[in-house]
Amino acid sequence: MAEGASGAEHGLFEPLRPKTGFDPKIVFPAIILVVLGLVGAWAIYKFVANERDRELTQWQVRLGIVADSRTVEVERWLARNVADLTALADNESVQLYVSSIDELGAEPDQQDQVQGFREYLQNLLLVAAERGGFGEGGGGAQPNFNQEKPSTGGILIVDSAGKVIATSPEAPAYDGALKAYAESVPAGQAVTGPLLLDDDKQATMTFVVPLFAVQSDKSAAAQIGRIIGVKRVMAEVFPLLRQPGDATRTATTVLLSGDATKVTYLSPIARPGQAVEPAGLAMEKATPALDAAFAVQAGDGFAADRKDYRGRDVLVTSRAIKGSPPAAPWVLMHAIDYAEALGPSESRARFLAIMLGLGLLLVAVAIVAVWRHGSSRRASEAADKFQHLAQQFQAQKDLLQLVTDSQPTSIFILDQQHRYRFANQQASRTAGITPGEMLGKDIDAVIGPALAKRYTNLNDQAEETGAAVTDVARMEHDGQLQVLQSEHIPLKGRSGAAAGVLTVERDITDVVTEREKRARTLQNLVKTLVGVVDRRDPFAANHSMRVARVAGAVAREMGLSEVEADTTEIAGNLLNLGKIMIPPEVLAKTGDLTEDERRMLRNSVQMSADMLQNIEFDGPVVETLRQAQERWDGSGQPHGLKGEAILVTARIIAVANALVGMISDRAFRQGMSIDAAIEILFKESGKAYDRRVVAALVNYLDNRDGRSQIGETLPPVA
Repeated sequence: MAEGASGAEHGLFEPLRPKTGFDPKIVFPAIILVVLGLVGAWAIYKFVANERDRELTQWQVRLGIVADSRTVEVERWLARNVADLTALADNESVQLYVSSIDELGAEPDQQDQVQGFREYLQNLLLVAAERGGFGEGGGGAQPNFNQEKPSTGGILIVDSAGKVIATSPEAPAYDGALKAYAESVPAGQAVTGPLLLDDDKQATMTFVVPLFAVQSDKSAAAQIGRIIGVKRVMAEVFPLLRQPGDATRTATTVLLSGDATKVTYLSPIARPGQAVEPAGLAMEKATPALDAAFAVQAGDGFAADRKDYRGRDVLVTSRAIKGSPPAAPWVLMHAIDYAEALGPSESRARFLAIMLGLGLLLVAVAIVAVWRHGSSRRASEAADKFQHLAQQFQAQKDLLQLVTDSQPTSIFILDQQHRYRFANQQASRTAGITPGEMLGKDIDAVIGPALAKRYTNLNDQAEETGAAVTDVARMEHDGQLQVLQSEHIPLKGRSGAAAGVLTVERDITDVVTEREKRARTLQNLVKTLVGVVDRRDPFAANHSMRVARVAGAVAREMGLSEVEADTTEIAGNLLNLGKIMIPPEVLAKTGDLTEDERRMLRNSVQMSADMLQNIEFDGPVVETLRQAQERWDGSGQPHGLKGEAILVTARIIAVANALVGMISDRAFRQGMSIDAAIEILFKESGKAYDRRVVAALVNYLDNRDGRSQIGETLPPVA
């Protein structure tokens, strides 16, 4: 036994001795090592293959997210331009004037009226071109027609016979390719033209929408003309191709078009450290493994074995650009060098494979050592260590549960299949079941389908963007209003892939109810103060209400926030509050006012601000009143503020007050027409008033039934 023990102890290191037969002490370890080697080789192969497939899948998802995001932005841009022109075509004034020009154009005694219609349409196109980005400027000095100037775009109105009715200042001539393309569009259809490159490699697009008569059935037979928009799109479209926050070095996103034999890069190709390839690069479709050829053929697809225009290996994802109306056959391609995308993972896979091989070798040696010497003590230590780690993990889990259970908000985690993976006590109480019962359940079964659908969409949005999403939901619960504020935070695993969404939910019903109660109180206060002013100044009765109505409508037309819109309405209602301090005989005076009386009336708005300065509003109501008499060019009072330094709410109040004042009757004059007032506002745009505010006012009056709203007789103040 002693001799055997010595051999067992030292046999691995002593020279082999000739023996008859086989020694199981040597053969069995050899067999084990061979088996471990084969299993290890197979495991290494599978590991490397699975690692590459996993990385490819992750890059497919990552590139797809970028491609989808950029495609949506491009499609939104297309739809926005078509919508701008469609809104212009739906303008009843445009429809009426074009029809009238067509009817009266051949009558010599009607030419003055026809010219007036044309001037109105040209002013309207000027405003629409500035707002929609068709052309550069258009509101400044008129171009010198003795000097050739290339057109950057514009808007044209063409009748059914192909005759130009009106254009914006920088619109291109209606001839050649533009006329041929516009007249090729089927009647009654709105189309988005192809993205074309001119001789300067500048991308240009054409949009065509049909123009129908007033109250037409909008059939092809009823079309009376077309509205055509032309713009250079480099500054608008190409920036949309850049993904915010993208930290890759070699990723590119380009727009492509293709024909039977070639593919064309419609946007420039920019790579760090290299010269920018200009737009218009064309390559043969037959170029071996060309990524652009794959993109235009596949439309929506992904490939990992393609080459770019330089011949370098790339991963490529493509998306067909869709639109309403359908766009030209563009394809958006997002590609990244293979070396950047998978080079690190392949190096890591090789390193891990080597380490795995070494690990297997060490394991094999350890197994032989364990077979020779035993490892009961080590196994026991390992078991103790594992138990300790398990206890630590459980302690951390218990601490997390304790912390979250102490919060008054509902906290829970949903996986990518929208099943509960964690829930605190408050979430459990809200659901009416225990946290253990919630785990593994689908969100529909716990909180109901309506709220579950809302949270599912918010979770998907958070995972797609990688950023937290906040939401406020109003709903009826047992006949009572319930308002829930929720924040949805995406969670990522160690690999960086999405692992679920953490949701923090808080019931803010009491807060919202109190806020709305306060708003109603403030509204009643405003109404009371306005009533007091109207009783003191009979000639300005309902003036404040009309200013508030117009100001609020213009604010919403400009897309301001609800707080800003409410601020303009409140400031409009309180604009004349300071007249309480003016003697009634001055307010009712029909003769000429003295200089002191004029100064008193001018200062009434500042008095209004002084009287309200200690009242708390949600928005800058007091500051809006203080700046309501400032002018765009800096010539106003009290501080001489200029341009954007003036609050947008104050700029809106200034325009609304001017309009209502001009169209309202006064003791010393008759009110003028709305059209006459608008003409004055246009003339003063860029001087006294913000041009954008005036344009929004015109759109409100002509397209939102604003004329009838501000022209109607308001009820007397009770």
